[in-house]
Amino acid sequence: VVVLAAAEQEDVGNMNSLKSFTQKLDTARLEQAITAAELRTSGEVRVVLQAGRVADPTERAALEFKKLKMHETAERNAVLFFVAPDARCFAVFGDQGVHAKCGDTFWQDVATAMEAHFKAGDPTAALVEGIGRAAELLAKEFPRQDDDRDELPNTIVERPADD
Repeated sequence: VVVLAAAEQEDVGNMNSLKSFTQKLDTARLEQAITAAELRTSGEVRVVLQAGRVADPTERAALEFKKLKMHETAERNAVLFFVAPDARCFAVFGDQGVHAKCGDTFWQDVATAMEAHFKAGDPTAALVEGIGRAAELLAKEFPRQDDDRDELPNTIVERPADD
């Protein structure tokens, strides 16, 4: 499993609590973006929203990746968007198959594009932007096959605070 990008507190801007974050979030639009992305690729995309403090978004994304069994996709081509609004941080985390095709620069560009939307107070646009950019890469490197099936749910996962 390979970490792709992460943004720390000072970089994320207007994300301040899971409750206010989810009130601004258009979940239906996000799930549609995931579904549309996955219709173009054999890759899998998930979004996890974490309440409370998160010391290391990259480490937490790795735990979520494993908990959601994203490392078990057939081509090791899953991408996780992990957002912790209370901690004001996020990470984009992908499996080894994806990372081998794109490298670090691509993921840093995805994170930078997402940051601009987060700072503008539009978390839906941030995540849709990230999903769209990941989908372009996944569609090119892991095109959908006739026998492809959706290996993981497309719903947004919300996790309560640990403390």
